[in-house]
Amino acid sequence: MKRTTLLILLFTAFSLLAQDKFKTSTAVVNFQASVPFFEEVKAVNKLGTLVLEPESSTLICTVVIKDFRFKMDLMQEHFNDNYIESHRYPKAVFKGKIEKFDLKNIDETEREYDVKGKLYLHGKSKIISVKALMKRVPEGIQIVSTFPILVEDFDIEIPYVVANKISKTVQTDLTGIMK
Repeated sequence: MKRTTLLILLFTAFSLLAQDKFKTSTAVVNFQASVPFFEEVKAVNKLGTLVLEPESSTLICTVVIKDFRFKMDLMQEHFNDNYIESHRYPKAVFKGKIEKFDLKNIDETEREYDVKGKLYLHGKSKIISVKALMKRVPEGIQIVSTFPILVEDFDIEIPYVVANKISKTVQTDLTGIMK
């Protein structure tokens, strides 16, 4: 019995190490652009795509802009039509390299990695650096990251009437488990 269990564990470990890509299409991306004393500006997208390519240490995250959900339909409509213009720019994409990444080092202990890459949003691109926490979980590899996005970096215009009610820095959270 012990031998069978050991063989199964070894097979599982080697198959995970031999895997050329880990991915999910259910990554969660939250953003928050609220300012004190005004209405909450917050949305969630539960359909993000994450791809980890261990051989090249590449991490790719793609979200469809229209999949962000707000508490208020009118806020969602303004976000898509007036600010982010999702009909013209339907996706946001981040493609980066995880520094000092080695799949063999990913275990149940959470480790922080630096990820540097290019964020494509609203027809613009910018090189950004983010911190990511990664660890192995029973379902695969978990990644968690929190990072700011400056509205002005992507030429997102906020009308003067509501400029004081929306933060110029959008706090963004990413969570996903790649299999």
